[in-house]
Amino acid sequence: MANEMTNMKRAKSINSNMYARVQPQAVEMEQAVLGALMIDVNAFDLISNILTPESFYDPRNQQVFGVILKLFNSKEGRKPIDVLTVTDQLAKQGKLEEVGGPGYVAELSSGVATSANIEYHARVLAQKALARKLIKFANMVENRAFDETTDIDDLMQDAEEYLFRLSKENIKNDYKQIDPILKDAIHEVSAAAGNSDGITGIATGYEELDRLTSGWQNSDLIIIAGRPAMGKTALALCISRYIAIDQEIPLAFFSLEMSSTQLVKRIVSNVSEVEAAKLRNGQLAPYDWERIDNGISRILGKPFYLDDTPGLSIYDLRSKARRLVKDHHVKAIIIDYLQLMSASTTRYSTRQDEVALVSRSLKGLAKELNIPVIVLSQLNRGVENREGLEGKRPQLSDLRESGAIEQDADMVMFVHRPEYYHIYQDDKGRDLHGMAQLIIAKQRNGATGDVLLEFRAELTRFSSPDRERLIGMKQIEELEY
Repeated sequence: MANEMTNMKRAKSINSNMYARVQPQAVEMEQAVLGALMIDVNAFDLISNILTPESFYDPRNQQVFGVILKLFNSKEGRKPIDVLTVTDQLAKQGKLEEVGGPGYVAELSSGVATSANIEYHARVLAQKALARKLIKFANMVENRAFDETTDIDDLMQDAEEYLFRLSKENIKNDYKQIDPILKDAIHEVSAAAGNSDGITGIATGYEELDRLTSGWQNSDLIIIAGRPAMGKTALALCISRYIAIDQEIPLAFFSLEMSSTQLVKRIVSNVSEVEAAKLRNGQLAPYDWERIDNGISRILGKPFYLDDTPGLSIYDLRSKARRLVKDHHVKAIIIDYLQLMSASTTRYSTRQDEVALVSRSLKGLAKELNIPVIVLSQLNRGVENREGLEGKRPQLSDLRESGAIEQDADMVMFVHRPEYYHIYQDDKGRDLHGMAQLIIAKQRNGATGDVLLEFRAELTRFSSPDRERLIGMKQIEELEY
């Protein structure tokens, strides 16, 4: 007991010494920057995107810079910034005596002879301010960690989110004159013109789908929804295979339902064209093994990252996604599936509220990382209770558990296999045996429409219809017309 008390006292002493230290600052440099701003009419332009009032350690200097900022951004137009205007504005705000009176403002101006080094000084102040924020952040984390009522998972996610936001704030984009931006824009247009398929995002491998969508676009949240047994996971794996294995574009696949081993077996079946059932029961002929070996050789070393954490929370996903983008340059994320995700360890009044938070967070993640996030989703039983060809066709209102999914998504696509409901012909008389419809029900930046694919159940694989079948379907459409 005595040792424990001694250790606690020692820890308390260390912490006291830590926080007794003077925080990072450079008050003389702060004064030099403020003085330079009052003697050079153009100086503020050099530091306007570097400093804020919080960048200054001395409260007096914070007040003075706040006034200079107000003069610069005046609604009546930019006002002069000098000793007289700054003093007058401080007096109007009742803060002149608080900063030390007219004498302190005059000292700031007379204390510098030139503004030549103002940008360098400003960047030093910005770094000092960042260091102070990190110290404050570390103190907050320590205090919350000592609090036994704190959920540590939530604390870790809050900490990571704060650090990520802080790092992004520290990387400021400066303004640009239009010429170099115009040059970049024309280069992109030229590149697109040289690309006969018109794909500006990540191609899926399905020509008709890519024609309608121009590929998966950065910052988009894409929902692929369907009833059980429609083949959502199979479609997601086919698209993943094309992106990560065929195009070698880094991709992450989060599976909350199937294990990584099960997923890999399905990928091997897809690539090698060996029936999935044979991989499960081991009834493999010598030529099957040859195909499997060839398939494995195509898969090895490709930038395909799998995570099968069950019950993954949105906070854990965001943490892992950030690391994947940073460490492995992942360009797309696929999640199977939304309804198995949780918001956090916090309890929500309704499941709809929790799903809504997950949905909003996924859209935020797509924007934050600037990559497409493709999420599989279940549909409710409304489809099962409707009759006929059109009745079985999924609708946006069938999205399960939350209307927020439809609202947050940039694209909603349904996987629908009429054959599953013993419907073998569409309203135009086209044969639907072994066919699947990809129904684009919402596309924020494009048209809606249907795409027909062939579904090979033995390989759990979707493929574009062969040319002869497409010609036959086209002929039927022309006769109908």
